[in-house]
This record gives sequence, structure tokens and C-alpha cells, in this order.
Amino acid sequence: MDALQRANEIRTRRARLKRDLKAGRSQIHGLLLDPPAYIQTAKVFDLLLSVPKYGRVKVNRILTQCRISPSKTIGGLSQRQRNELVSYLRR
Repeated sequence: MDALQRANEIRTRRARLKRDLKAGRSQIHGLLLDPPAYIQTAKVFDLLLSVPKYGRVKVNRILTQCRISPSKTIGGLSQRQRNELVSYLRR
């Protein structure tokens, strides 16, 4: 039951974060450079889809350009991948 409760809390926090990204109340750059614990296991692809003006095609192009697999999690990114992705998104 504790694991179920923890999983529900993580899903709720991720949903709130995605809404904040969509509304512009949160910035993707800070989340990628210093991710909170609850998004460590989230997919980079899913998080980027929450950013305004980023659809599936654009996100796939960005991930290919930065040499990041679409199935990669936030916590699984190397420091090089984080820095490259953030610098690409800041253009």
C-alpha cells in the first residue's frame, strides 16, 4: 500500500509539473540541469512534449540532434547529454 501511495503521489506531482510547463510557470532548463527526485524516472520525450510549441516531430528531431534515445529517462541522462539538450533548447 505504501508503494501504491508513493506512486500516486509521484504521478500527481508529474502531472502538476507538466501543467506548469504547458502554462509557462516552469522552465524546462532548470528541470533538466537539476531534476527533482520525482521526475528522475520520467521519459525525456514525455517531458519535452509538455513544453509549448513542441510536438512529436520537433521533440524527435531535438533528441536525434542531441544523440539521446526517445526512451531515455531524465535520471539516465549523462552530463554531456543534459548540457547539449539545454543549450539546444535555449536557442
